[in-house]
Amino acid sequence: QVQLVESGGGLVQAGGSLRLSCAASGRTFSIYDLGWFRQALGKEREFVARIVWSGGSTSYADSVKGRFTISGDNAKNTVYLQMNSLKPEDTAVYYCAARKNYWSAVYEYWGQGTQVTVSS
Repeated sequence: QVQLVESGGGLVQAGGSLRLSCAASGRTFSIYDLGWFRQALGKEREFVARIVWSGGSTSYADSVKGRFTISGDNAKNTVYLQMNSLKPEDTAVYYCAARKNYWSAVYEYWGQGTQVTVSS
């Protein structure tokens, strides 16, 4: 089992920045990659960014490219999402998720989520 705990959400004005953290514990050696997803009120959950646990390869949704940066600290078993130039449409609950197998589209482990609210 892998446990994920997000932190760092909050209220920020448009144009501002926030950094989210996701601390992983448990069988972290089984993780292939970690991703950030978000779900706005009344909308489906969407992919934001991901990072391969070993090697650090990253990918981003088009909507956040150039504004968000995902990074990892293997020694601390923590993944970060630096969010700059925030927009009201970035308002959502942000979730961290872990995937065990690169060939699977399923993220098996999820955190509880952290609220990000961007005011205009």
